[in-house]
Amino acid sequence: MSQSQSTVTELTEECSQCGTRTPHTVSIELKTESTKEANRAFSREPYRVTECRACGDTRSQRMNNA
Repeated sequence: MSQSQSTVTELTEECSQCGTRTPHTVSIELKTESTKEANRAFSREPYRVTECRACGDTRSQRMNNA
């Protein structure tokens, strides 16, 4: 799956792993969802990716649910 990182910032968010609010690195990545070569160029979707700076837990959430 190809990925392209476009934006990175740091926010304080709730971490389900730590059970408290901790600093997180937040980025927006374009991920290719199709495994078929012919459709790969048309199947990129933005994902919000967060990584807890305290424990390293990483979460990814699709931003478009079309």
